[in-house]
Amino acid sequence: MKSSTDGNAASAPPQPAAAEATPPGDPAATASKAPSKAGDLKVRVLSALVMAPIVLGAVWAGGWVFHALIAFGAVVAVSEWGNLVPSARRLPARLMSTFGILLALMAQIAAGPAAAIGLAIAFSVITAIAGGGNDRGLLGFGVVYVAAGIVGLMWLRDLPTIGLALFLFAMLAVWATDIGAYAAGRSIGGPKLAPRISPKKTWAGLIGGMLSAALVGWLVALVSGAARPDIALPVGAAIAVVGQIGDLFESAVKRRYNVKDSGQLIPGHGGILDRIDGLLVAAPVLALFHATLGTVLSWW
Repeated sequence: MKSSTDGNAASAPPQPAAAEATPPGDPAATASKAPSKAGDLKVRVLSALVMAPIVLGAVWAGGWVFHALIAFGAVVAVSEWGNLVPSARRLPARLMSTFGILLALMAQIAAGPAAAIGLAIAFSVITAIAGGGNDRGLLGFGVVYVAAGIVGLMWLRDLPTIGLALFLFAMLAVWATDIGAYAAGRSIGGPKLAPRISPKKTWAGLIGGMLSAALVGWLVALVSGAARPDIALPVGAAIAVVGQIGDLFESAVKRRYNVKDSGQLIPGHGGILDRIDGLLVAAPVLALFHATLGTVLSWW
């Protein structure tokens, strides 16, 4: 049997290796990869087209519709955080973090931000204890991280008369930051912003994001009839910086655990946290500004 196999091998002409069939750098290989990239872009665009009307419709409607959307997003986000940060007991940690987020949301509606954040801090400790593991502190911090974001978003949207405008200010400024940073970073390049955390981000991108957010924030203030649209320019630029900090924070956590996306809920985009990381930090900062210095300046 062995001799027969050897004979066939000897008489058969040598076959080219698969890697030699298409040499490196061959146009055919490049062309074969193009449909994959185009397909990824198509999925991203289709996902955005499906999501955008739902999100914007709920934001416009306000009330229980908006609260339901926020509750869904918050529960998914804190669940993704629990999957991202390892723990010794994942199920108890997920239950406690979810319960804490929902209680914080209800406390925000019934009693305001102080009660909501207080509950979130308490459940961050409970979640850390329930989950255990070497990174229990970071695991529990996810409850406060997500809760602060949703409390800020809910507080802004629920403000009488100006709530919709301020929510759109926050959301559109963060979106403009991403678009402006991408455009400036790709076209200008230059020194990296945080190469160990997010190698693609540049200082030029940050400046481009700040300019875009300032312009969009000013336009929102102008269209909404704000008393001082000029103040929206520096506030929009500050929101861009804060949003980028939020983005870098989540990127650092993902890099720590060698994870590309926080989840797979949104085809082509990753998880909820991947989409709202900047907004989770920007919203409470804008809410604090409006409640303190913004009120003194009567900017809106």
